[in-house]
Amino acid sequence: MSGHSKWHNIQQKKGKSDAARANIFTKIGREIAVAVKQGGPDPNSNSKLRDAIAKAKDNNLPNDNINRSIKKASGELNSINYEENTYEGYGVGGVAFIVETLTDNKNRTAGDVRHLFDKFGGAMGVSGSVSFMFKRKGVIAVAKSDIEEDDLMMYALDAGAEDILTEDEEVFEVLTAPSDLSAVRASLEESGVKILSAAVDMIPDMEATPTEEQQATLLKMIDKLEEHDDVQNVYHNAIITIE
Repeated sequence: MSGHSKWHNIQQKKGKSDAARANIFTKIGREIAVAVKQGGPDPNSNSKLRDAIAKAKDNNLPNDNINRSIKKASGELNSINYEENTYEGYGVGGVAFIVETLTDNKNRTAGDVRHLFDKFGGAMGVSGSVSFMFKRKGVIAVAKSDIEEDDLMMYALDAGAEDILTEDEEVFEVLTAPSDLSAVRASLEESGVKILSAAVDMIPDMEATPTEEQQATLLKMIDKLEEHDDVQNVYHNAIITIE
């Protein structure tokens, strides 16, 4: 799988244990809460919340959990204020990493993330040290078995998408501007296109090709980062060929 393949990342997460899935639910709940605090509780006027709710449903998060997260952030229930922080650095093999977090204790999270970089032979860098190598895009996955490429291209361009990536064996990846993700997804669904997943991703301009031994270390590092309660997203530019 390549570093930018959001669909493969989602498949991996869905195949993990119940405890890991519960961790994903917690992270999405935080994402919803922050979106509400920033733009209000109405998804019709808050595109960030709309995207977070869509992500929650893609991961089978119960509606009760979604509504509870919205109520907490709206002040109807006691809530915790989360701060968004992004960390950048390199793993083994020169692989670039971006780690997005939501935390109520920035110092604790920064120390934990730095420790994981160090533990697996990497090094955390300063802000901007690797982010210039990535572009933030909305990514919508559509199964290749469900639609012909030409038909999807027509629907996607009419909906305002920027491009379609076809190199994945299982899915087409429709790229959008982050702010257009919800609108493009809705338009595709109205055209009868079945959406597997839709989320904002960081797509690398250049990919790294670590050895199999380095890949094994990178996968351990990615798992440990994603298991951390405060880590929301882990992006990298490695081409991973091992399971």
